[in-house]
Amino acid sequence: MSCCGLFLRRAAAASSCWAVVATTAIPRRLSSSQTSRGFAKELFLGKIEKKEVFPFPEVSQDELNEINQFVGPIQKFFTEEVDSRKIDQEGKIPKETLEKLKSLGLFGMQVPEEHGGLGLSNTMYARLGELVSLDASIAVTLAAHQAIGLKGLILVGTEEQKAKYLPKLASGEHIAAFCLTEPASGSDAASIQARAVLSEDKKYYILNGSKIWITNGGLANIFTVFAKTKVVDSDISVKDKITAFIVERDFGGVSNGKPEDKLGIRGSNTCEVHFENTRVPAENVLGEVGGGFKVAMNILTSGRFSMGSSVAGMLKKLIEMTAEYACTRKQFNRNLSEFGLIQEKFALMAQKAYVMESMTYLTAGMLDQPGFPDCSIEAAMVKVFSSEGAWQCVSEALQILGGTGYMKGHPYERMLRDTRILLIFEGTNEILRMYIALTGLQHAGRILTARINELKRGNVTTVLETISRRLRDSLGRTVDLGLTGNLGAVHPSVATIVEEQMVLKRVANILINLYGMTAVLSRASRSMRAGLPNHDHEVLLANIFCAEAYSQNLFTLSQLDKYSPENLDEQVKKVSQQILERRAYICAHPLDQAS
Repeated sequence: MSCCGLFLRRAAAASSCWAVVATTAIPRRLSSSQTSRGFAKELFLGKIEKKEVFPFPEVSQDELNEINQFVGPIQKFFTEEVDSRKIDQEGKIPKETLEKLKSLGLFGMQVPEEHGGLGLSNTMYARLGELVSLDASIAVTLAAHQAIGLKGLILVGTEEQKAKYLPKLASGEHIAAFCLTEPASGSDAASIQARAVLSEDKKYYILNGSKIWITNGGLANIFTVFAKTKVVDSDISVKDKITAFIVERDFGGVSNGKPEDKLGIRGSNTCEVHFENTRVPAENVLGEVGGGFKVAMNILTSGRFSMGSSVAGMLKKLIEMTAEYACTRKQFNRNLSEFGLIQEKFALMAQKAYVMESMTYLTAGMLDQPGFPDCSIEAAMVKVFSSEGAWQCVSEALQILGGTGYMKGHPYERMLRDTRILLIFEGTNEILRMYIALTGLQHAGRILTARINELKRGNVTTVLETISRRLRDSLGRTVDLGLTGNLGAVHPSVATIVEEQMVLKRVANILINLYGMTAVLSRASRSMRAGLPNHDHEVLLANIFCAEAYSQNLFTLSQLDKYSPENLDEQVKKVSQQILERRAYICAHPLDQAS
């Protein structure tokens, strides 16, 4: 069977309703208008909205020419002038390097042109992200500044706030930081303790509290800060709600601790930031009073997708370096590149890079559509897949070099340390998997209006049962989630689906694979149609990933049946419970004897 034939067969196998776009399809331009509920959310209803993802989004030639003007100088700067080893060893980015980054416009990539920035689309921002990722500390510094630090101003800032703050932030004269995490609140952002009290004349807030692990905390002039405020609710009761503020260091009462000594991304500035009786003008509320939690979540969501292009850029460079070594290093009178287990590692790295790159640019294309719906699930899926792919691939590359890769004289050990944080920040992958599954199920619950009353009474499995039927119809197998009794009522041991985290993890993993499959099918189809160089190589990568993801999904679906032999949840929970009760490994030593 030909390569293309196998590719099409795998595409059909993924789901009976999937189809590769016809070769005569008209390219979808990023400037066109589009409305939809969102591709990922519709997957929870068993629907493949092909028009949202086929054909793969393209940019105009003018946009491509514009972005290419930036690519050359930025690539040259990172290749010739950035000393990543020195940045890692000294734990800081040199002042002259920061100044060059500012002169290249990299502090204002997504700031609108009218406020002094480059005004890049999400697609173009992702493209430059590939280059910036060549140094992890610089990439994190820039991301903390604009992907989260100043992003709130762009999303919900007033025209007055934008005019006042964005120009200096775009030029890099001012640096921004995002202040949410506190000592007692990590993933549980709603539990923050920082407080802002409105003055009697209602002209300003008095802000007090401490934030930890703040990237750019010691460099920033402008902080997006989240604090509890008293809010009169609709029922006239007074409640504590989170409010977002724009805080200037010059307001007074703002201090920071010494830089943290971190495992990786050592050149980025990370420290505690303290606010002591800081007077914040009332006009510096960002968004609505009491609406800060939503602002924080929207900021974090908006930047997640770009991790895919950043990691892909890093992996491309990693493949180049490692391939050069494998093709010249000899063992047993043969180059390492001739051994099957080494070849397998290169195929894995290329596959991961191709999938995350495809997912990122598909998501960016969606985000760039005027009026396009919430893509928060897609962005979260890109982040989870890319961060885990990065960790796996850097480990495999180091393995190819063996002891050489473990030495500090080579970049592999630094890259390994740098990539570990990707699974933690911008939402841990555990939290994001819960978010992906619960957000999709919530969407499905809203759409399935005929059964919504049961959902409100707590019978959340009605939604899952409907999805299971859709999957059964599509994949030809029955899925019993094991959450209901004989009469369809919620199992007594299950209070809410939120507590069924192992189930939710599997739902999320299935959706991540489906979205990855969709992205590579769309992209490879476009490359074949356009006759792009090495499109046969793309087809191979897409075929490998789809085949593996399809098998993984079938196994994961079998695990969703609580009573299947593949489902070991109860045993896992029991083991964990016994360990945590005694806070120790409890098995007898293999040399022990019964008394």
